[in-house]
Order: sequence, then structure tokens, then C-alpha cells
Amino acid sequence: MGVKNFKPTSPARRYYSVSDFKELTKGTEPFKNLLEHQTQSGGRNHFGRITSRFRGGGHKQRYRVIDWKRDKIGIPALVATVEYDPNRTARIALLHYVDGEKRYILAPDGLKVGDKIVSSRNADIKPGNAMTLRHIPLGTMIHNIELKKGKGGQLVRAAGVAAALMAKDGEYAQVRLPSGEVRMVHLDCHATIGQVSNIEHANISLGKAGRSRWLGRRPHNRGVTMNPVDHPMGGGEGRTSGGRHPCSPWGQLSKGLKTRNNKRTDGMIIKRRGEKG
Repeated sequence: MGVKNFKPTSPARRYYSVSDFKELTKGTEPFKNLLEHQTQSGGRNHFGRITSRFRGGGHKQRYRVIDWKRDKIGIPALVATVEYDPNRTARIALLHYVDGEKRYILAPDGLKVGDKIVSSRNADIKPGNAMTLRHIPLGTMIHNIELKKGKGGQLVRAAGVAAALMAKDGEYAQVRLPSGEVRMVHLDCHATIGQVSNIEHANISLGKAGRSRWLGRRPHNRGVTMNPVDHPMGGGEGRTSGGRHPCSPWGQLSKGLKTRNNKRTDGMIIKRRGEKG
């Protein structure tokens, strides 16, 4: 697993880099029974109006159905392939369970074809095995963490990230997330052992604008380049911020304004990201 760079044979190639894909299983096709069709919205809602700007285009993709719940308890599985997934930054692994079922999971770093993994309270503490936080030792690196029992993993799913199990107090565990936030999660929630695969993803440089378009990202137009009719920060002679704080086209402040609005779970956050001490 590494990053492949190119000689600067053109301006686009000068900063262009890609993953070497050495961890992927050669000559494999996605398992058809776990593929689903995807429609692209282009950032538009059911009225056809843009609600998420700067989205659209991109290469056609098919969705891989991922097993976030890891609810086949006590049934061992063999890792058949490690594959690329266009819908996420991490790699995925195809599991062949001993009862004949096949499922995709998020591949942890170090998982190889032929490895045996299982979801069980008595499983070994090795990458790919899943169990409840109650049975995971303190200090273990984990990912794909549930927030609600049985709902499936919602936290720590991007390439190269991992959380740490810090402490257990009563019916809750304290988990340090990749952002630095320390949060309480119920001990009966499942998590997977290990760090998410494709660690070098953060070091990849797109190298050219067209590569962003392949990913469905359209050019991002800054507010200060617009006219006053289009943005509060637009207008002026030459480059200027408009004499006001940075904001969205609709006046929402974009620096320093706290946007979290979920008082129901505020008490579950012990330490917020960015806090010192």
C-alpha cells in the first residue's frame, strides 16, 4: 500500500499521484448480488432546485452493499477478496461465511485474502473481528462504531482512521475519535478491531481540475469573486472581503459560528474536538 507519483511530462502530471493498489486482489470483479444501481442528483432536490452547491457530473458508480451491522454472531468467515470501492476512500473485503452467505465489510488495515474473521464476544483481538465495546480491552484501536445498538456502524469509517477505547464507566465506554473528540458510547454497541485500510489516502494529490470532476465535484466559486447581487461578500473595486465577516450567500456566518443543534446528545460528549486539556 503506497502512493505512485509520475514524471512531470505535462503540467497536469506534475502533482498527480495515485494509490499503487497493491493491496487489492488481482483479476476480480465486484460480486453482482451485492451491487445496487445509483442515481445521481447533481445536488438537486425533488423540485429540481440546487440544495447542495458545486455537485454534479462524475463517473457512473454502482453501490456496494456493505455489512455495517456485523450481526452474523459466532459464524466464521474467510476473506475472499480485497476490492476497490468507488463510493468511499477505504477498501472493502468480500467475506465467504461457512454457511454460504457472502457479504462486504469495510476492510481494516492488514487484512489479507485467506484470513479468518468472526463477530463474537470471544473473538481474538485482531483486525477484522467485531464485538461489543463491553468485551474489547482498553487501549484497543477500533473503527465502524455503532451509536445505537443494532443500527450499524456510523463512526470512524474513512480511510486510515481509527478510534481508541479510553475507559469504561457504568454502562458506557469513553471513545476518543479521530477528530480528538471524546464521546460516550453504550457498551452494547458493536465495533470492529483495527484501523481502516488505505492509510496513504491522505497523501494523494489530485493533480488537475478534471480529476475533481470525475469525482462529481464542480468548481467552487468563492463569494468575493461574485457581484453584490449574488453574494453579501461580492463587489468592490479589486479584491476585497466586502468589509464584513465571511458568510454564506444567505448570510450564515462561516467562521466561528457553532452549528451543532442536538441538545439530546450533548451530554454524551466529554471533550469536544479542538479543546485543550
